[in-house]
Parts: sequence; structure tokens; C-alpha cells
Amino acid sequence: MALDNIRLEVMQTVEKSVQGFIDQYLIPVDEIWQPTDMLPNLQDDKGFDEVHQIREEAKELGYDFWVVLVADMVTEEALPTYESWLMDMEGVEQHGAKRGEQNAWAKWVRHWTGEENRHGDTLNKYLYLSGRVDMKEVEKTTQHLINDGFDIGTGRDPYRNFVYTSFQELATNISHKRVGQLAKKKGNKMLGKMCNIIAGDEMRHYMAYREFVKTIFEHDPSEMMLAYVDMMKKKIVMPAQFIRESGQGIAEAFENFSNAAQRLGVYTTYDYIDILKKLNGYWEIDKMRSLTDEAEKARDYLMALPDRMTRIADRIAIPQDQHKFKWVEANGTI
Repeated sequence: MALDNIRLEVMQTVEKSVQGFIDQYLIPVDEIWQPTDMLPNLQDDKGFDEVHQIREEAKELGYDFWVVLVADMVTEEALPTYESWLMDMEGVEQHGAKRGEQNAWAKWVRHWTGEENRHGDTLNKYLYLSGRVDMKEVEKTTQHLINDGFDIGTGRDPYRNFVYTSFQELATNISHKRVGQLAKKKGNKMLGKMCNIIAGDEMRHYMAYREFVKTIFEHDPSEMMLAYVDMMKKKIVMPAQFIRESGQGIAEAFENFSNAAQRLGVYTTYDYIDILKKLNGYWEIDKMRSLTDEAEKARDYLMALPDRMTRIADRIAIPQDQHKFKWVEANGTI
């Protein structure tokens, strides 16, 4: 049987469990929080007092903080790119066998998208109300990021895609959680709560995607291992790798945003390494047997990779110079 056919067969087998994953890891619309639960209610006069509170508390947050929060929000707002990418995976069909039916994988992608959509919505409204960023420049960046798309090295392969989403969902959990902690330390309880709750969603999504990979390992261990090692050799790139400001070329803003995140300790090279360790451990790749020779070499590479990356990370200095973004003035105000 051709390799692609084996992958398709595995996806069809795992598909039978997808509804269970939806029930376990996603929350029905009428039960989950919505952005308005986090933000001032402007239908109530008290809402304007809360907006004033947001603006006052926002003054305590530093320049790098605003850069990171903007980039996090823009990353979330580029959701159309992520949905179209996942819908294009092998094994995901837009429609079921009968009219009106949904392919279970497509149903997962749509429901996951519905949950993720609330994150950008919430942070976008917060940034607008804070008065601390140039929203038109931010909006241009968002539109550029959607226009530019992304290339994360997965192609249409579900194995590689699920390695990516497992890794990336945990990375966004860490980033949102740390931003929330920083906000709370500065007395901004509202923003701290928003980021913490968003981080909770990302954790649920991470738990689902790592389960997809674990299930695939049970059915096709050698090919899943080779897909995993291929993604780690390429390195997991961030969804916002092509982020740019107005007037810039593709990806010109990413390095400066990444440096700001590292200076703040929001997301660092060591977090990347820690995620790799967590995935190696959860998938128990050290215990896998009956692998092809090539897959065994891949497993050994993956087990040694965290230590190798740590040695490299220890030698890398984080740039301390702040880049002046169009999104945020140097003093954090517009």
C-alpha cells in the first residue's frame, strides 16, 4: 500500500474517535465564555468607568509588554490562515458522505476555530479600549499577516501538522499565561484574567492535539516518528513568522517581536526546549519498539535533541536594544 494511502487509512481510523475528542476537549457555545464576559459592558453606564480603569491600569505596563501583547493579538487574529491550512490536510473533507453531514475532522477544525476566534476578539477589544497602541497600524499588520499566509513546513501531511499544533498550542499557552502574570503583577487584574483564561483554552487544545499524535503513534509508529523528527529538524516556527509593520517586507518585524518576548521572559528558547521534552515524555518515544531502522535513528535523535539545544541556548545572548514599532510609541502611549 502506498505511503499516502496508509496515512489516509490511519486518519480514517482515528476519525472514529474525533467526536469523543470534541466532547472531551472543546466546550459547547452556550457554556463557554465569550469576550463580553471579560470586557466592560458598554450598555451599562458602569462600563465606561471600567474603560477608564483599563486606561489607567494600562499606563503601568512597559514598552516590550505592549509589543508582545500586540503581536500575540495579531497572531490570534490571523485565524483564517490557520483554518484554511488545517482544512487542507489529507484526510480532512469539507463535507461528509451524505448531504448535510460533516466529516468528523472538518467538524473538529471548525469547532476549534470557533473557540480560537474568541481570543483575538477579546485582545483586540482590550487593546482598542486601552488607548496605548496605534490601532490602525495594528490592523494593517493583521491584514498583512493574513494576506501573506505562512509556510510551516508541514505540507498537507496530517502527521506533521499535528506535531506542529501539539507544539504550538502549548507555546501559546505559555505565552498568554506569562503575559497575564506580568499584567497581574502590575495591578491589571482584568487583563491578567483575560490572558489566563485564554491560556486555559490553549491548554485544552494542546491536550487534544497531543492525543491525536499519540493515537497515530499506536497505528503507524515509524512514519509518525519520521514526521516528528522532520518537524524538529526544520524547527517549529511561530504562526506569526511573517509578521510585519506597514511599509515593511514579509517577516521583518518577527525577530524584534521575538527579542521583546525573550527579554520579558514570556516565551524563550528554554520554553521551546521544555515543550520538546514534554512531548517526548508524553508520547513515550523512548519506549517505542518495532520501529524501522530509520525511525529508531529518528527516536535517538529526538531523545538527544533537548540537551543539544540547551548547550546552544546557553551561548546565545538576547539583544537588549528595543526596536521602535509603529504599533507602540517608546513611552507606551500614542
